[in-house]
Amino acid sequence: MGELANCTRCDELYVKQMRDICKSCYDEEENAFRMVSQFLRLRKNREATLPEVVEETGVSKKLITRFIKEKRLLTSQFPKLAYPCETCDKNIISGKICSACSKELLRDLDNETHEEERAMRLKELENKQSAIYYSFKGDQ
Repeated sequence: MGELANCTRCDELYVKQMRDICKSCYDEEENAFRMVSQFLRLRKNREATLPEVVEETGVSKKLITRFIKEKRLLTSQFPKLAYPCETCDKNIISGKICSACSKELLRDLDNETHEEERAMRLKELENKQSAIYYSFKGDQ
């Protein structure tokens, strides 16, 4: 049995089962998908860009992007259907960020890892130096 929830799109109360949106919003999204899909399946529209699809179908850029990310629209079939990188807005056809932003993120992560390793080595060195004990022999 589903639980009661508010639709994330229209805020209506509905019985949540598998989706986070109500039945009417789901139906709207499916109609929008069919509209976009039918538009792109026409031979003359197969190389349409995202702004062109938005303009011709009236479906929001955000929703079309979600269809692409969910792999409901395949960029292998529609090569110019790209969406913006979440970091720099460069057009991409898969994932959330472009390769340049990904490389920069990995470089920053690598630098942070090296900094942490360096800090740990310094701390170990300090601990070794503070653990040295000296004993003095008195006069015998």
